[in-house]
Amino acid sequence: MADLFPPRIDMETPSIARMYDYLLGGKDNFESDRKACEELAAGIPELVSFANDNRAFLGRAVEYVCSRGVDQFLDLGAGLPTTDNTHQVAQRADPGARVLYVDHDPIVLAHGRALLGENGTTAFLLADIRDPGPILSSPEAIDLLDFDRPVCVMLVSLLHCLPDDSDPFGMVRSLMKRLAPGSAVIYSHIVSDDHEAAAWMTEKILGFGTPWGRVRSPEEASRAFEGLELVSPWLDDRDEGPRTVDCSTWRHEDRPPVFRPEEPSVKRWELAGVAFKP
Repeated sequence: MADLFPPRIDMETPSIARMYDYLLGGKDNFESDRKACEELAAGIPELVSFANDNRAFLGRAVEYVCSRGVDQFLDLGAGLPTTDNTHQVAQRADPGARVLYVDHDPIVLAHGRALLGENGTTAFLLADIRDPGPILSSPEAIDLLDFDRPVCVMLVSLLHCLPDDSDPFGMVRSLMKRLAPGSAVIYSHIVSDDHEAAAWMTEKILGFGTPWGRVRSPEEASRAFEGLELVSPWLDDRDEGPRTVDCSTWRHEDRPPVFRPEEPSVKRWELAGVAFKP
């Protein structure tokens, strides 16, 4: 079976992209990914809802950014295609929307290109997401995106995959400096206000041999929004409460925005928000 996959595909070490695919009910994963998810779920019973809530946030956020007139998306750490991918949500709202997916995992590239076929307004790029320069100067980006106009950068469940020595927040600042005013960021990051809970998840994932970063505190994760203007997480745009919230409550029609899950036993959540460059 291994001969059916490119030599760079490691089926024995869990992959974050494939683990996420499994949690969302996908089929593009291996036994190592499924076992890793089961081990995590033993300590995080809400793990499946965690992933699905984050995916639903992505859809609501893309729809919102499209409503603000942004029609170009740079989806970093895109992961494996599943239901309601960024281009599908964006192109329902605006058929002319353009999406460039970027990931460093070759299996993501292979599945993404197969999904897109002849879609001329969407492309995949295999690149190191930690270095925005080559991404922005790539033929795929130049052909697809107009950097004289606003671009929405997707950082959904990405920065917690990057260790501190990769300077993930510096990467965000560097990238946003290169983009036009009016550009946006859609962002979520696994956080915890409990040091032991954060360390448990971080150590468990690193123990799989999977390249990863760490669960950060909400204050640390909020650094991604430095210099940007956060939008209201309320559907009616009211200026009330925190602007970075549990992703499951961001502009949700049935849930008021909350900074963290209200259930005290839930010690990890995805801090989320949408912000624009002045």
